[in-house]
Amino acid sequence: MTTQATGKPLDRVDGRLKVTGAARFTAEWDVPNLAYGAVVSSAIAHGAVRSLDVSAARKAPGVLAVLTYENAPRLQPIPEKIGETQFRGEGGITETLQPLQTAAIEYAGQPLAVVVADTHERARYAATLVRVAYEERPPQLAMAAARRKTLPEMFLGNNKEKLQVTVGEPKSALAAAPVKVEQVYESAITHHNPIEQLATIARWEKRGGADFLTLYDTTRGLEVLQEVMATSLGLPKESVHVICPFIGGAFGAKGWLYAPPLLTAMAARAVGRPVKIEWRRQDMFAVAGQRAATRQTLALGATRDGNITALQHNTQTHSSLSSGFTEPCARLTRMLYAVPNIGFVHQLSHLHLPSPCPMRGPGETVGGWALECAIDELATELNLDPVELRLRNYAEKNPETGKPWSSKNLRQCYARGKALIGWDARNPQPRSMREGTQLIGYGMATTMYPAGRREAQARATIFADGRALVQSATHELGNGAYTIFRQISADALSLPVERVRFELGDSALPSAPTTGGSTTTATVGPAAQAAARAALEALKNLAISDPASPLSGAAPTAIEAREGRLALKANPARGEEYGAILRRAKLPSVVATGGAKPGEEKEKYSFYSFGAVFAQVRVDEASGSIRVARLCAVYDVGRLMNPKTAHSQIIGGMAMGVGATLMEATHYDPRNGRAVVRNLADYHVPSCADTPDMQVEWLNIPDPHISELGARGIGEIGCVGTPAAITNAVFHATGQRLRSLPLTPDKLMRA
Repeated sequence: MTTQATGKPLDRVDGRLKVTGAARFTAEWDVPNLAYGAVVSSAIAHGAVRSLDVSAARKAPGVLAVLTYENAPRLQPIPEKIGETQFRGEGGITETLQPLQTAAIEYAGQPLAVVVADTHERARYAATLVRVAYEERPPQLAMAAARRKTLPEMFLGNNKEKLQVTVGEPKSALAAAPVKVEQVYESAITHHNPIEQLATIARWEKRGGADFLTLYDTTRGLEVLQEVMATSLGLPKESVHVICPFIGGAFGAKGWLYAPPLLTAMAARAVGRPVKIEWRRQDMFAVAGQRAATRQTLALGATRDGNITALQHNTQTHSSLSSGFTEPCARLTRMLYAVPNIGFVHQLSHLHLPSPCPMRGPGETVGGWALECAIDELATELNLDPVELRLRNYAEKNPETGKPWSSKNLRQCYARGKALIGWDARNPQPRSMREGTQLIGYGMATTMYPAGRREAQARATIFADGRALVQSATHELGNGAYTIFRQISADALSLPVERVRFELGDSALPSAPTTGGSTTTATVGPAAQAAARAALEALKNLAISDPASPLSGAAPTAIEAREGRLALKANPARGEEYGAILRRAKLPSVVATGGAKPGEEKEKYSFYSFGAVFAQVRVDEASGSIRVARLCAVYDVGRLMNPKTAHSQIIGGMAMGVGATLMEATHYDPRNGRAVVRNLADYHVPSCADTPDMQVEWLNIPDPHISELGARGIGEIGCVGTPAAITNAVFHATGQRLRSLPLTPDKLMRA
């Protein structure tokens, strides 16, 4: 079998569809007889609805129905767990609050009513006519003042991870350490803000006399959403069909919060026709999730020659009253460096705020920022080069479990990153480099992310005309999934990539998990390979059993696929094209399914990706404004499936890291818990002018243990190390330590 496509920088197969407007996103589906929903949201953060006057709204032109907690359908409780997704319990990854079920209010922006009308404009107007009277109570909005505080034992994401851990004797080791650093690092609430906003279209129909629901939804968890909807609405799972072929960005959103699709389905059932609800940008700050604020205390102890002997990492973060999601800030602390005595604690404050959820690099982005800034502070205390300090504490195996790494080449990342940025040519003394009124600084950080893999299924079809189709219920978030899975499938089928199509985004396709945790390539890629090989085996059996085939009677193991043909390994001239086998059998196609999942390797090795990020900043001394001039990063992420799409993924993550470092923050009114940002004019994200020159390189060394592909996920690692590299560069430029994200000019001027 020849390798034709995998590893090549092919253009995105969905690129032309997107730039011409032909790619169909959720809000763009043309569904006949469509009605439109508009949501009335709570203006308070805590209390209850005393009364809802919907009489004027019901009389407004074009209004079909108004749903409130008084007349909305009763929903069945969401179970404790669906598949790999934990809903209930402390540490559960999502919330359990279902919309329009009670008068109670848990956060500002909570949906209180849905107005359905024959046009979007009429629905929006009628929604303004709904009058709500409240029984308002003082909300709890500050972590320190929360009445309900918990110590969740587990982070219940892709894998169960302990959130309260002690290894060795960190307390006594810190007390005995000759050199100590202890600091507090704080990060603001930040929102995902993908360009595509949340949207759902719900259509009910009768199939075989029973209710059947079709949902077009901006989801990256087809199967979990299907299960949530079926359970909540009292339907069999197979009576819910979820469709989402394109997602216009997610970054952690669009996977864990279920009020939008539930509201739409209830509204459609009430009016007896399809309904669309498209959420406004200002609504996204309440219903789409966000990264929780954190307050992290890090204490490090070391010998005078730079060996870290103790590390304590305590995190305070928040969640809503109906979620136990915890920002797992110590995910890097537990294994990044060879430290014999480690302790970490996560304390969760439950507040009257919207539920947080995973955001690109959950735990690692802000937790890694705090850790890598603390490491930099220790390097300053020891008068050591920051890279040298990291090398002196390099972990040759996972310090927590003792397992060997499946593959780790981080030293090479450090060395190449130093060369790219010109690290050794800088003056290491803080505040020693300037150009005119600008202070110049260099900083670096290690980046690291779990290399997960889960179970998935796929289906492969080989057609008589020599084309092929591979399908799996995975997702395209704008990350290039259509392209790389087409490449992987083409190689597995031994066909030119232009003769293979890959389909995804439909719950009717073979099962695949929620896209998240940088696991999709390593999960769905092997499943696509398995399905393709099963289809080739079926084709072999057809040829072997056909007396007219040149392969008649051959052993399956003696036959190989090459360039769209089956042929004898010992005599490649003896064989025939796939289409000839099918046409002679009078078959339009051959179809096979296949699956893949982690095996014993998961217990033998520790799977992580690594990298080193280096930053150069320019700080205006008069105004305190910070500009990132350069970012240079080198990554060890296994084998690349497509360098072009990988480059886009990584620089997108790095740009998001720039935003998290310098500008992104969501502020809430301390009196009523309402977000005081409403759009992208209020909530700043990096523009082209804010985005620095970014140099990205890869080691491209296959991981020999994760799968035959040797690929690890790359969706989040670009975001993780960037904030610390920039923050450390600001210290080198100014001599001032900033320990609160984002690094806005006012903080620098006050430092």
